[in-house]
Amino acid sequence: MEWLNDNAQAISAVTSILTLLVWLFYAQLLYNGYVRQRRPRVIINRGLGTGQHAMCLISNMSSESIYIQHVVAILHTQEQSYMVDVAEYQEEEKEDKQQEKSIRSHQGPLASGDYLHMQRFTDIAEQIRASWQLDNDTFDQTGLKLELRVIAIYGSEDRPIGASRSFYLNDPNTPSSSRPALIPVSVDTKRLNGRLQRLKVKRWAEEIDNLETKR
Repeated sequence: MEWLNDNAQAISAVTSILTLLVWLFYAQLLYNGYVRQRRPRVIINRGLGTGQHAMCLISNMSSESIYIQHVVAILHTQEQSYMVDVAEYQEEEKEDKQQEKSIRSHQGPLASGDYLHMQRFTDIAEQIRASWQLDNDTFDQTGLKLELRVIAIYGSEDRPIGASRSFYLNDPNTPSSSRPALIPVSVDTKRLNGRLQRLKVKRWAEEIDNLETKR
Protein backbone atom coordinates (compact mmCIF):
# COMPACT_ATOMS: atom_id res chain seq x y z
CA MET A 1 0.00 0.00 0.00
CA GLU A 2 2.87 2.35 0.79
CA TRP A 3 4.28 1.73 -2.69
CA LEU A 4 0.89 2.44 -4.27
CA ASN A 5 0.56 5.64 -2.25
CA ASP A 6 4.08 6.74 -3.19
CA ASN A 7 3.49 6.07 -6.90
CA ALA A 8 -0.17 7.08 -7.14
CA GLN A 9 0.50 9.93 -9.57
CA ALA A 10 2.61 7.78 -11.89
CA ILE A 11 0.05 4.98 -11.84
CA SER A 12 -2.74 7.46 -12.57
CA ALA A 13 -0.79 8.88 -15.51
CA VAL A 14 -0.08 5.43 -16.97
CA THR A 15 -3.74 4.44 -16.53
CA SER A 16 -4.88 7.60 -18.31
CA ILE A 17 -2.50 6.95 -21.21
CA LEU A 18 -3.67 3.33 -21.54
CA THR A 19 -7.32 4.47 -21.44
CA LEU A 20 -6.59 7.04 -24.13
CA LEU A 21 -4.93 4.40 -26.31
CA VAL A 22 -7.96 2.11 -25.94
CA TRP A 23 -10.33 4.93 -26.94
CA LEU A 24 -8.12 5.80 -29.91
CA PHE A 25 -8.18 2.16 -30.99
CA TYR A 26 -11.98 1.99 -30.89
CA ALA A 27 -12.26 5.39 -32.59
CA GLN A 28 -10.02 4.11 -35.39
CA LEU A 29 -12.23 1.03 -35.78
CA LEU A 30 -15.36 3.19 -35.98
CA TYR A 31 -13.70 5.53 -38.47
CA ASN A 32 -12.52 2.67 -40.68
CA GLY A 33 -16.03 1.20 -40.65
CA TYR A 34 -17.53 4.56 -41.59
CA VAL A 35 -15.05 5.11 -44.40
CA ARG A 36 -15.58 1.58 -45.71
CA GLN A 37 -19.34 2.09 -45.69
CA ARG A 38 -19.07 5.46 -47.43
CA ARG A 39 -16.58 4.22 -50.04
CA PRO A 40 -18.22 3.97 -53.49
CA ARG A 41 -18.12 0.59 -55.20
CA VAL A 42 -19.19 -0.10 -58.77
CA ILE A 43 -18.92 -3.61 -60.20
CA ILE A 44 -18.66 -4.52 -63.90
CA ASN A 45 -19.53 -8.12 -64.61
CA ARG A 46 -21.05 -10.47 -67.16
CA GLY A 47 -24.41 -12.20 -66.84
CA LEU A 48 -26.73 -14.55 -68.73
CA GLY A 49 -23.80 -16.50 -70.10
CA THR A 50 -20.02 -16.52 -70.22
CA GLY A 51 -19.29 -15.92 -73.93
CA GLN A 52 -19.39 -12.74 -75.96
CA HIS A 53 -23.19 -12.99 -76.06
CA ALA A 54 -23.28 -12.51 -72.30
CA MET A 55 -24.90 -9.35 -70.97
CA CYS A 56 -22.71 -6.59 -69.53
CA LEU A 57 -23.93 -5.79 -66.01
CA ILE A 58 -23.08 -2.68 -64.01
CA SER A 59 -23.97 -2.87 -60.31
CA ASN A 60 -23.93 -0.10 -57.70
CA MET A 61 -22.84 -1.63 -54.40
CA SER A 62 -22.29 1.78 -52.75
CA SER A 63 -24.31 2.99 -49.78
CA GLU A 64 -25.69 5.89 -51.87
CA SER A 65 -26.90 6.37 -55.40
CA ILE A 66 -24.54 7.17 -58.26
CA TYR A 67 -25.15 9.12 -61.45
CA ILE A 68 -23.67 7.45 -64.50
CA GLN A 69 -22.15 9.96 -66.89
CA HIS A 70 -20.30 7.75 -69.34
CA VAL A 71 -19.81 4.06 -70.05
CA VAL A 72 -16.73 3.88 -72.24
CA ALA A 73 -15.68 0.81 -74.22
CA ILE A 74 -12.11 0.59 -75.50
CA LEU A 75 -10.89 -2.05 -77.92
CA HIS A 76 -7.14 -2.60 -77.44
CA THR A 77 -5.44 -4.07 -80.50
CA GLN A 78 -1.81 -4.63 -81.37
CA GLU A 79 -1.67 -1.34 -83.29
CA GLN A 80 -3.85 1.08 -81.34
CA SER A 81 -6.92 1.49 -79.16
CA TYR A 82 -10.45 2.43 -80.26
CA MET A 83 -12.71 4.21 -77.79
CA VAL A 84 -16.50 4.69 -77.90
CA ASP A 85 -19.04 5.93 -75.37
CA VAL A 86 -21.64 3.15 -75.25
CA ALA A 87 -23.95 4.74 -72.69
CA GLU A 88 -26.22 5.62 -75.62
CA TYR A 89 -26.88 3.24 -78.47
CA GLN A 90 -29.44 2.34 -81.11
CA GLU A 91 -31.72 -0.60 -80.44
CA GLU A 92 -33.77 -2.31 -83.10
CA GLU A 93 -37.42 -2.88 -82.30
CA LYS A 94 -39.81 -5.05 -84.29
CA GLU A 95 -43.26 -3.60 -84.64
CA ASP A 96 -45.80 -4.80 -87.23
CA LYS A 97 -43.06 -6.84 -88.92
CA GLN A 98 -41.02 -3.68 -89.49
CA GLN A 99 -37.71 -2.96 -87.84
CA GLU A 100 -37.37 0.45 -86.28
CA LYS A 101 -34.37 1.85 -84.45
CA SER A 102 -34.72 3.72 -81.18
CA ILE A 103 -32.09 5.45 -79.06
CA ARG A 104 -31.52 4.03 -75.59
CA SER A 105 -29.48 5.72 -72.90
CA HIS A 106 -28.01 4.42 -69.66
CA GLN A 107 -27.03 7.87 -68.42
CA GLY A 108 -28.77 8.73 -65.18
CA PRO A 109 -29.02 7.75 -61.52
CA LEU A 110 -28.51 4.20 -60.29
CA ALA A 111 -29.81 3.46 -56.80
CA SER A 112 -27.81 1.69 -54.11
CA GLY A 113 -27.91 -2.08 -54.59
CA ASP A 114 -29.39 -1.71 -58.08
CA TYR A 115 -27.91 -2.77 -61.41
CA LEU A 116 -28.50 -2.15 -65.10
CA HIS A 117 -28.25 -4.32 -68.17
CA MET A 118 -25.97 -2.85 -70.76
CA GLN A 119 -25.73 -4.31 -74.24
CA ARG A 120 -24.31 -7.73 -74.87
CA PHE A 121 -20.54 -7.76 -75.16
CA THR A 122 -20.75 -8.72 -78.82
CA ASP A 123 -23.02 -5.71 -79.45
CA ILE A 124 -20.54 -3.43 -77.71
CA ALA A 125 -17.75 -4.76 -79.92
CA GLU A 126 -19.99 -4.29 -82.97
CA GLN A 127 -20.67 -0.69 -81.95
CA ILE A 128 -16.92 -0.04 -81.84
CA ARG A 129 -16.57 -1.69 -85.26
CA ALA A 130 -19.30 0.49 -86.77
CA SER A 131 -18.12 3.70 -85.12
CA TRP A 132 -14.51 3.31 -86.28
CA GLN A 133 -15.36 1.44 -89.50
CA LEU A 134 -13.05 -1.45 -88.64
CA ASP A 135 -12.65 -4.46 -90.89
CA ASN A 136 -12.77 -8.12 -89.97
CA ASP A 137 -8.97 -8.38 -89.91
CA THR A 138 -8.92 -6.20 -86.82
CA PHE A 139 -11.13 -8.63 -84.91
CA ASP A 140 -9.18 -11.63 -86.19
CA GLN A 141 -6.09 -10.51 -84.27
CA THR A 142 -4.96 -12.40 -81.20
CA GLY A 143 -4.70 -10.70 -77.85
CA LEU A 144 -7.75 -8.50 -78.37
CA LYS A 145 -8.84 -6.85 -75.14
CA LEU A 146 -12.10 -5.04 -74.45
CA GLU A 147 -11.91 -2.55 -71.58
CA LEU A 148 -15.05 -1.09 -70.00
CA ARG A 149 -14.91 2.11 -67.96
CA VAL A 150 -17.69 3.60 -65.88
CA ILE A 151 -17.53 7.33 -65.07
CA ALA A 152 -20.04 8.39 -62.42
CA ILE A 153 -20.82 10.95 -59.73
CA TYR A 154 -21.23 9.58 -56.20
CA GLY A 155 -23.71 11.28 -53.89
CA SER A 156 -22.99 14.96 -53.38
CA GLU A 157 -19.29 14.71 -54.25
CA ASP A 158 -17.99 16.92 -57.03
CA ARG A 159 -15.22 14.83 -58.56
CA PRO A 160 -16.26 11.77 -60.57
CA ILE A 161 -15.46 8.23 -59.50
CA GLY A 162 -14.46 5.46 -61.88
CA ALA A 163 -14.50 1.72 -62.36
CA SER A 164 -12.67 -0.33 -64.95
CA ARG A 165 -12.52 -3.96 -66.02
CA SER A 166 -11.05 -5.66 -69.07
CA PHE A 167 -11.95 -8.86 -70.92
CA TYR A 168 -10.04 -10.86 -73.51
CA LEU A 169 -12.04 -11.39 -76.69
CA ASN A 170 -10.02 -14.50 -77.53
CA ASP A 171 -8.06 -17.02 -75.53
CA PRO A 172 -4.70 -15.43 -74.55
CA ASN A 173 -3.28 -18.86 -73.69
CA THR A 174 -3.62 -19.96 -77.32
CA PRO A 175 -1.70 -17.41 -79.42
CA SER A 176 -2.63 -19.01 -82.72
CA SER A 177 -6.36 -18.97 -81.92
CA SER A 178 -8.70 -16.08 -82.72
CA ARG A 179 -11.78 -17.99 -81.64
CA PRO A 180 -14.28 -15.65 -79.91
CA ALA A 181 -14.21 -15.73 -76.12
CA LEU A 182 -14.87 -13.52 -73.12
CA ILE A 183 -12.26 -14.05 -70.42
CA PRO A 184 -11.91 -11.52 -67.56
CA VAL A 185 -8.38 -10.17 -67.22
CA SER A 186 -8.82 -9.61 -63.47
CA VAL A 187 -10.96 -11.26 -60.83
CA ASP A 188 -12.54 -8.02 -59.62
CA THR A 189 -13.39 -4.57 -60.94
CA LYS A 190 -10.73 -1.92 -60.45
CA ARG A 191 -12.01 0.98 -58.36
CA LEU A 192 -10.75 4.52 -58.86
CA ASN A 193 -11.91 6.41 -55.79
CA GLY A 194 -8.75 8.05 -54.45
CA ARG A 195 -7.92 11.70 -54.97
CA LEU A 196 -5.28 11.11 -57.64
CA GLN A 197 -7.39 8.38 -59.23
CA ARG A 198 -10.35 10.74 -59.51
CA LEU A 199 -8.17 13.19 -61.41
CA LYS A 200 -7.45 10.34 -63.81
CA VAL A 201 -11.19 9.65 -64.17
CA LYS A 202 -11.77 13.33 -64.88
CA ARG A 203 -9.21 13.11 -67.70
CA TRP A 204 -11.13 10.06 -69.02
CA ALA A 205 -14.30 12.16 -69.20
CA GLU A 206 -12.49 15.01 -70.93
CA GLU A 207 -10.93 12.58 -73.38
CA ILE A 208 -14.26 11.04 -74.41
CA ASP A 209 -15.90 14.49 -74.63
CA ASN A 210 -13.10 15.71 -76.92
CA LEU A 211 -13.36 12.55 -79.02
CA GLU A 212 -17.12 12.99 -79.51
CA THR A 213 -16.58 16.64 -80.44
CA LYS A 214 -14.03 15.72 -83.13
CA ARG A 215 -16.21 12.95 -84.52
